[in-house]
Amino acid sequence: MASLTLEQANLIITAALAKSREAGYKPMGIAVLDDAGALKAFARQDGASMFRFEVAQGKAWGAVGMAVSSRILAQRARDNPNFFVALAATAQGKFLPQPGAVVIKDAAGNVLGAVGASGGTGDEDEAICIAGVEAAGLSHG
Repeated sequence: MASLTLEQANLIITAALAKSREAGYKPMGIAVLDDAGALKAFARQDGASMFRFEVAQGKAWGAVGMAVSSRILAQRARDNPNFFVALAATAQGKFLPQPGAVVIKDAAGNVLGAVGASGGTGDEDEAICIAGVEAAGLSHG
């Protein structure tokens, strides 16, 4: 199975930031994680607040860990809050089920990692993540 390369991770970030600038969003932080949840690459735009890394990473960490977008996780958390509180505790605070991260998949549908963003609304964060993944020639979920 293929793995996410640093080149792909950096391309995802570059394209996501370009989309953010084009849309006029607030300064963003973007974290790309590999399939084991390890940080592959991160960028924080000038002017982004101090929590951008932790929020972007938490969204991506949950997405890759559960193999679905953080938007789906947010819905599941609303439907089953006790489980998600326990999951966040088990994950030692790394898990953030809020919109703004997508899973990164190869052409065969294998999970390569996830990308999360923080700085805008959940919809804005998710949109730039999708733009980054697509620019890298990969799919999202």
